[in-house]
Amino acid sequence: MAAWIFDVDGVLVDSPHEAAWGETALWLAEHEWDFRPIRPYDTALYQAFVAGKPRLEGAAALLRALGIPDPDGAKAVRLAELKQHRILELIRLGSFRAFDDAVRLAARAKAAGCRLAAASSSKNANAMLERVDLGRILGPRAPAERLIELFDANVCGRDFPRGKPDPEIFLAAAREAAEPPASCVVVEDAPSGAAAAKAAGMACVGIARLGDEDLLRGAGADLVVSSLDDVRVGPDGLPVR
Repeated sequence: MAAWIFDVDGVLVDSPHEAAWGETALWLAEHEWDFRPIRPYDTALYQAFVAGKPRLEGAAALLRALGIPDPDGAKAVRLAELKQHRILELIRLGSFRAFDDAVRLAARAKAAGCRLAAASSSKNANAMLERVDLGRILGPRAPAERLIELFDANVCGRDFPRGKPDPEIFLAAAREAAEPPASCVVVEDAPSGAAAAKAAGMACVGIARLGDEDLLRGAGADLVVSSLDDVRVGPDGLPVR
């Protein structure tokens, strides 16, 4: 049977990461750096430059995308620090929601006998997974109380030398799930994540929540859907549309 590896931000939860990065970067640009960004901050920019990257790498990429000079890296460190304070506040306030279709797919894979792993570069992923009530989504027969309890392996928030599209985070998840990469299925919403899954030698289901089907296919996703309710778990544990 296959192991299913789920990214968190954008796949399992509609996290406040995008808002936290944007609010923090624009506040710093105006109030501390006196700099006007060369382009607006929006979802497309976040997906292209920040999503799936480790915190400091994402901060540096965001500054480059906004045209904010940072010759010594100090601005990236400042942005990463303040963004972390902001996102913890948003998580504490409950400013995020679970994607019910992803939770249902994870439960289907679990019921089919597959092992589950959570894999996100975000150090805030587990804090969100711990707050998702499975009973609300799956009803009284939910296999666990909290979403985080559904996973057999969890590598969220670990420090890896390189972020996606480097495959190491998914290879680590496969090792902890005790499955070879060729028997693993990654569920991703970001092109960099899909590319990482394929570099790891794994199958990839792309969830196009932002109308970015072509980008996910271009990154190598084997199956691209707009709702994970459209994905079934086959008798071999692999995805079937």
